[in-house]
Amino acid sequence: MQTIYAMHQNHSDNIEKEEKFLFQSIENMQDLYLVTISLLLELRKKEEEFLDLSSKKYLATREEKNPNLKFVNNKVLCLLEESNSLSIALAERSINDWHIHEEYVKLFMKEIKESDLYKKYMSNRVNQFQEDKDFIVELFSEILAPNNKLYEYLEDHKLTWIDDIPVVNTLIVKQLRAIKTEEDSFFVPKLYNDIEDREFVTNLFRKTVLNEVALAKEFADKTPNWEAERIAEIDTTILKMAICELLKFPSIPTKVTINEYLEIAKEYSTPKSSIFINGILDNLVKEFTTDGKLKKTGRGLM
Repeated sequence: MQTIYAMHQNHSDNIEKEEKFLFQSIENMQDLYLVTISLLLELRKKEEEFLDLSSKKYLATREEKNPNLKFVNNKVLCLLEESNSLSIALAERSINDWHIHEEYVKLFMKEIKESDLYKKYMSNRVNQFQEDKDFIVELFSEILAPNNKLYEYLEDHKLTWIDDIPVVNTLIVKQLRAIKTEEDSFFVPKLYNDIEDREFVTNLFRKTVLNEVALAKEFADKTPNWEAERIAEIDTTILKMAICELLKFPSIPTKVTINEYLEIAKEYSTPKSSIFINGILDNLVKEFTTDGKLKKTGRGLM
């Protein structure tokens, strides 16, 4: 949707160029995931280094000589540290943001240590898996994910990441919660489930762009109270894509298509857009069904 919208704004008709940018943006989302989750690794690493240096000071206190290692020994953080899948992905994508910008790590660690969550967690020195896991989930959800400094860094680093931050944060929390035992293996999720996922991106993009005129005609007479130029550009893009899915992707259930595009409208368009789009799509589905144009294959696809 964003790529097609940008094409209109830039008056671009170079499909190959825009498609390349689309796939680069999708790959960038995986980099965002890796940058974000690697912050947990770097926090642990920096705290371990800090405690080690403190213990070696000439006038180290008793506490510095015998530090509370509960955070650095957190079983979930150690599991992430030992993940071959994560290590390989970070190396392949050359993700080393927090090593280069360690001032951010120090800032985040300071905020973490000042939190009641951290103080409560560190009130004893015993590492228990469930407590360790609950702590990391809360630390990420309540301190890191909503952190303005982290958001500003990600925004400055790559503008295309902004819309993907909530999706990536939700995925990371879901992954952390899914860890059952300290013997579990942590895997970096694949960018696409299979080749069909990647082909879907290409097909939806190309079929929408190449058939925009025909797709627009499908809803032209469904908005009698609206002149074409009064309909938000994003709304017309959403409608074209939704109609394209309805007519040209027989394996996608009708309800799934409508629900997905209503969610996109709520996220990116005006407050009333989802109602407007829902009304048009509902009428079109009835019309397509009557005319025999809506051809879905498989069970429950209507």
